[in-house]
Amino acid sequence: MSVADRGGGIEKKVGPGSPQNGVHQLPARPQAVALSYDAARARAPRVTAQGGGDVAERIMELAQQHNVPIKEDPLLVQLLSTLELGQMIPPELYHVVAEVFAWLYRLDQEQPAEG
Repeated sequence: MSVADRGGGIEKKVGPGSPQNGVHQLPARPQAVALSYDAARARAPRVTAQGGGDVAERIMELAQQHNVPIKEDPLLVQLLSTLELGQMIPPELYHVVAEVFAWLYRLDQEQPAEG
């Protein structure tokens, strides 16, 4: 599973003395965190990839190539990006990650049965 923030831009107020008055949209860097979970081997999901900019784009590209769902959630990406690569999700984030797994379950149920 991948969690991403493709970056919608950051607003920056520009003062009266600058060439551009008003609000200017700054480009935002995409961020992505990939998680994996094997209940038989670990008690919690682990961070398997994370990064910003080109690395985030590559994580999302690989997820798409392998049909791994991508959930866009800027707050969750911010929380998960504080973790180290390979680190298990700490108990204080279980409830947030459980919501993502519930989302994955609903996605799976919506998929037509193959066969």
